[in-house]
Amino acid sequence: MTALLEARGLTRHFGRLVAVDHVDLTIGSGEIVGLIGPNGAGKSTLVNLVTGLETPTGGTIAFEGRSLVGLGAPAIARLGLARTFQIAQPFRNMTVRRNVAVPALFRTAPARGVRAALREADEILAAVGLEAKRDHEARALTTPDLRRLELAKALATDPKLLLADESLSGLDEQEMDQAADMLRRICRDLGVTIIWVEHIMGVLMRVVDRVMVLDHGEKIADGTPDEVKSNQNVIDAYLGVAH
Repeated sequence: MTALLEARGLTRHFGRLVAVDHVDLTIGSGEIVGLIGPNGAGKSTLVNLVTGLETPTGGTIAFEGRSLVGLGAPAIARLGLARTFQIAQPFRNMTVRRNVAVPALFRTAPARGVRAALREADEILAAVGLEAKRDHEARALTTPDLRRLELAKALATDPKLLLADESLSGLDEQEMDQAADMLRRICRDLGVTIIWVEHIMGVLMRVVDRVMVLDHGEKIADGTPDEVKSNQNVIDAYLGVAH
């Protein structure tokens, strides 16, 4: 398995607060990796470091062997990294279809014109289950549909690595299962490697190949779902005795 993303000693300080503390990670091409941990564990900061919204205080991080340190978010996105956000921020007065066409026009290898971008948007919307609402304005979407739109916009950048941040937030049990199945299909059918940041362990554990656990900025576990669920450090820090 080829290493797509690799970090060594990745660290981020905010004054005296150590948000990410000498984290090593390797993400192989074709994996779905879950990133979990209690609130304040450093998950979002780690995602921000990977995608260029934060600059590391120390350590290295590379994508396909190329250092990401010092590159801004637009440059990193053009290398093939995309992310979704916990709070969806679509172009609210534009249609769903046009929301997805926009990133297709501004990636490294853009669609050949607006018509091509719209055709591509239709294909992506079908993949995430939003084809029936392609002509709706984004402001009219429900929370589950906004999650799908976030995912569709990220896929329109043609990523090699997708960082999905809290994709299940605000969804009911059935919607969570649908979202998890969607992420699995995206990885298997479209060949997109995924880092999935999530709090809801039950759904995540059924989908991912591997789980990495952060606590107070440190990596305390990294292994298969079964290995992580039985890890005493994870039980103490995150799962609790009831587990």
